[in-house]
Amino acid sequence: MKDTLHLMAVYTKTTAKAWFQYRVDAVLRSLAVFLREATGIIVIWFTLLKFDTLKGWDIYEMLFLFSLLFLTYGIMIIFFTGLRDFGKTVRDGSFDRFILRPRGLLFQIIFVNSDWFAAIGHGGLGLVLFLLSAGKVGIQWDLFNALYYILTVAGGVLIQGAVFLFLAALNIYLLQTESLKEMLYWNMRKFAGYPISIFNKFIQIIMIYVMPFAFVNYFPAQFLLRKSDMAEYPELYLYLTPIIGIVMYLAAYCFWRFSIRFYKSSGN
Repeated sequence: MKDTLHLMAVYTKTTAKAWFQYRVDAVLRSLAVFLREATGIIVIWFTLLKFDTLKGWDIYEMLFLFSLLFLTYGIMIIFFTGLRDFGKTVRDGSFDRFILRPRGLLFQIIFVNSDWFAAIGHGGLGLVLFLLSAGKVGIQWDLFNALYYILTVAGGVLIQGAVFLFLAALNIYLLQTESLKEMLYWNMRKFAGYPISIFNKFIQIIMIYVMPFAFVNYFPAQFLLRKSDMAEYPELYLYLTPIIGIVMYLAAYCFWRFSIRFYKSSGN
């Protein structure tokens, strides 16, 4: 265990040095990610200035909803960049090098690289939105709510990490899964910034049961805000985010372990 923790620290330090080798460029690229994502928030801000609320959600409640989405992604991408980009690793033959090393494959993929620019851009935006909204949405930040928030952030990280792990395993069979990733993850993530109650039932079913982004931010936000549209869903959903995160990740991991036996090098 001590050796593993040391190796994790070495990987993380080496990766961070590589990403921040050119500091000005690193700052500008992180800022570019922050501003790119913030543009959509600014549009929503001006929209709600005119219409006041979106199905009962005011601007600060919307910002709180978005903060969970960006914060969980910012944390998740530190650990799962290798899985996000795994298709390229398989196609260019780089994965073969991992197989030859005396360490677990998933361990290497997770710690060999981290998209620090995305982590800072998304995570920084999530933190800013949280600071702007958390004190203005009527949440009583006692120990229980603080613990709930931490656990649901961890659950949201695992849910998204599980999606990337599942798609990475599919690359063993399909080599190219970018279109599937775009459809299942990135397009669904665009819906997740809004209360799912504003969408039709088909989208709601997908967001809850197929690609459960609703458990990343909507239901955790509902637990803390108690908006009226929560009446459309079972109250049990408010407490499931950590459980769903663990179950999804374990299922994706089992699929990964099964799939890796069928890996065949694609060459270079």
